[in-house]
Amino acid sequence: MVLLSSPSSRSRALNPARWSFGVQILLGLVVGIAAGFIARNTGSAWLTSTLTQVGGIFVQLLKLAVPPLVFTAVLVSVAGLRHVTNAARLAGRTLLWFLGTALVAVAVGIVLGLITNPGRGVELTLVGAKTPDSKGGWTDFLTGIIPTNVVGAFTNGNVLQLVFLGAVLGVAALKLGDRAKPFLTLAESVLELVQKALWWVIRLAPIGTAGLIGKAIASYGWNLLRPLATFTIAVYLGCLIVMVVVYPILLRVVGGVNPIRFYAKAWPAVELAFVSRSSIGTMPLTQRMVTERLGVPSEYASFAVPFGATTKMDGCAAVYPALAAIFVAQITGTQLDLRDYLLIAFVSVVGSAATAGLTGAIVMLTLTLSTLGLPLAGAGLLLAIDPILDMIRTATNVAGQMVVPVLVAKREGILDQEIFDAPSAPLTAPEPEPEREEEEVPVAA
Repeated sequence: MVLLSSPSSRSRALNPARWSFGVQILLGLVVGIAAGFIARNTGSAWLTSTLTQVGGIFVQLLKLAVPPLVFTAVLVSVAGLRHVTNAARLAGRTLLWFLGTALVAVAVGIVLGLITNPGRGVELTLVGAKTPDSKGGWTDFLTGIIPTNVVGAFTNGNVLQLVFLGAVLGVAALKLGDRAKPFLTLAESVLELVQKALWWVIRLAPIGTAGLIGKAIASYGWNLLRPLATFTIAVYLGCLIVMVVVYPILLRVVGGVNPIRFYAKAWPAVELAFVSRSSIGTMPLTQRMVTERLGVPSEYASFAVPFGATTKMDGCAAVYPALAAIFVAQITGTQLDLRDYLLIAFVSVVGSAATAGLTGAIVMLTLTLSTLGLPLAGAGLLLAIDPILDMIRTATNVAGQMVVPVLVAKREGILDQEIFDAPSAPLTAPEPEPEREEEEVPVAA
């Protein structure tokens, strides 16, 4: 499936290998939906099993690359700040935009929950609902960030601990200067190797899409969604409002860039996030979209994208927990007041960092429910449809992870407008970056 160059523009247009990545994923989506309905309506166990295995292998391949990818990406990105002037200001503004957009996203979730009342009239009981194994708590961030041993952080795939280790070693490399050059060269080489291998996995996304979507339909169909239809629609609607209303307004008003062009160029990463349900697995493609298509300097993007992939979760940590908390409160007959809604906003904006090394939205939800004093078993009712909800949540996460670097780069005067305005080139395998000169990226005062 590697995209090959062709001397003739006509032959390129006719060559299926030149079809856009988005079209390939769309075809996989259609095939998966059709196969899923066939498996469900015919009771074909072997087809359901095949779809499950295909989707599972694709996700497993993505997860395989997570530990070395996160560790080396954070390490190299932190050490790479030596090439950027006013690095502290860039990092600070990135964090502020992460928090600000998360606050807007949770406000969307709360307002939508009050309008749609997703739990009103739903006749479900918490009796027998299994409480999630992974529970969020305010101490999770502090107790989980420091690994008991380095090997355990990698073998357990604890993203938060890997981020911590990468950041510490990156800062240490900054302090050592030239003496750390051999170590940084090794880390950069490992990062390039992992990204190269992960690109081959990403090229399998159309096949993985067919398996993941087909398995979801074969397993759940519409029966499971019926009693939770309002909640499911509210989650999708809330995430879509953030993606197609909030982000475009910020891009146009704050960044002064064309939001339609932004999404046209960023769409492959959003699509991959939707089907893979993994911000970390999508990170290499996200970074390529941000630098190669959207014009953000690679020195800044190498920090902002890995940072965002582990902490920027507008779908999982803002829209979803707000709606889910309102849903659980309504089915249990609990009245929420203004203080409760402010707590939801606070937990969503500040607590998302505690989910990085755990189980994403489920942990964020249990953290929110426990803060409000709602029964954690309420989260168990939503576990069955979580894969369906997680697709749109992750797509929203990744879209936000690309919006913020574009906004910051534009405001700082370092966005390459020519790259942003240029037509999108076909996705090809990434080439190794040339040896970087010791120079600084100018930042407007």
